[in-house]
Amino acid sequence: MTLNNYVDQLKQNKKTIIKYWLSNKRVVEILDSYKLDKIIFVKKYASFVIDYYIDVIDDKKEIGDCPVINDLLDYLKSKDLSSDELFIICSGFKIALVKNIYDLKIDSFEVISEIDYIFERNFAAVLNKYSKTVKDVENKLRKTVAIVNKYVIMSKTDKKGIIKEVSDAFCDISGFSRDELIGQSHNIVRHPDTNQYVFKNLWETILDKKVWQGEIKNQKKSGHAYWVYATIEPSFNTKGEITGFYAIRQDITSKKEVEEQQNILVEQSKSAAMGEMISMIAHQWRQPLQAVSILIQKLPLMKMIEGEISDEILNQVVEDIGNQLEYMSKTIDDFRDFFKPDKEKEEIKLSRLIEKAIDFLAYMLKVDTIKLNKYAIDDCIVKVHINEVVQVLINIIKNARDIMVEKNDGMQKEQRELSIKYYKNEDFAIIEVEDNAGGIPQNIINRIFEPYFSTKKNKNGTGLGLYMSRTIIEQHSNGRLSASNSGKGAIFKIELPIN
Repeated sequence: MTLNNYVDQLKQNKKTIIKYWLSNKRVVEILDSYKLDKIIFVKKYASFVIDYYIDVIDDKKEIGDCPVINDLLDYLKSKDLSSDELFIICSGFKIALVKNIYDLKIDSFEVISEIDYIFERNFAAVLNKYSKTVKDVENKLRKTVAIVNKYVIMSKTDKKGIIKEVSDAFCDISGFSRDELIGQSHNIVRHPDTNQYVFKNLWETILDKKVWQGEIKNQKKSGHAYWVYATIEPSFNTKGEITGFYAIRQDITSKKEVEEQQNILVEQSKSAAMGEMISMIAHQWRQPLQAVSILIQKLPLMKMIEGEISDEILNQVVEDIGNQLEYMSKTIDDFRDFFKPDKEKEEIKLSRLIEKAIDFLAYMLKVDTIKLNKYAIDDCIVKVHINEVVQVLINIIKNARDIMVEKNDGMQKEQRELSIKYYKNEDFAIIEVEDNAGGIPQNIINRIFEPYFSTKKNKNGTGLGLYMSRTIIEQHSNGRLSASNSGKGAIFKIELPIN
């Protein structure tokens, strides 16, 4: 009598088989030790595994044709069960099946042999899949570890900060060998310029069982500096006590070099702007100084002509001189406020931004006979570092003025014209500054925002003005600065986000 004669009885006793399976002491120990949920085990896997075995017995399925077993293997693998433990679980199922056969009063060597045969063939396939999957995982893990070791700057220390392990990438960037690093503290790569507060804060954080992140300046074996962004976190034992620390670092040396270069350019740009502002003050003061000089000369001239100076004349002269000095004082205040750093962004109307820039340049534009046209299409409020954006406007307007003055031969003074238009669209507040000096040559228009690129013939340009202008608008204000040509001249377009 063969096993397939008992298919209906096995189906009826499915719950009993599962009960026997999960009452197996060794199976229960494994499930408990790995904290495997018995309800999930039964509902998702055990019940369907029995259905599969019954279908194999009934010749409805081939051995190995069971997706649920594959899912079960993935589940057990995720819990890191060994092959021996897998065998115990599978054997527990066979024992449960045999026990149920005896419950049915089936005392047949042929039936038991058939159960053993199906089990052995099926388990061989299961074990092969499980071992192959584990090997695949191990191979992938080895490859991952090798990649991490080569490219990730990692270290492990004990709780005193003594290095126990380092990656190849750590050795490569520091210039020290693994033997030179292990057994040392991280002071071996500590740069003397690093502020003591950084390490004080670092140790306070990680000893408080928290993760520390930040930039650190290190020193190679050669003495050269390099920068890393470090993430350091404690490791713990089962009691929650700190046993050591893991650190992962990212090389940010190139980023810091760019920032340093940027800072140099900013300082150079500030110096150039300061020089231009002083020149503007000189222009602004020339007219009131001449007026004061004339008023002072007026007093002795009046005395010589009329023999005395009346109180009325004296008071008028004093008042006029006071007005001129007040104007000069206001000019100094305006320039002083301009050079104060903007700590916070402030809300301001586009029209007011433009007025602030024009206030600085009004006298220069008047002296150079440049007609200024303003087109207020749509005013709106933006939130920006006000002085920075005013500096950009001054730079663009002054560049336009310089090019128009340079073209003395081809442009009459009365033809010089500058137009400022402001409006908004859905996302941006827009300011356009257009001159009528003929435009930017096509062969250089794509280079005008590069640092140190200048077109000024008198060599007084630093080549930083437009570069810093774009930096201010795009990096500090999250906007855009672009240049194009119109039929008359160049158009510089500033786009500032409304929200």
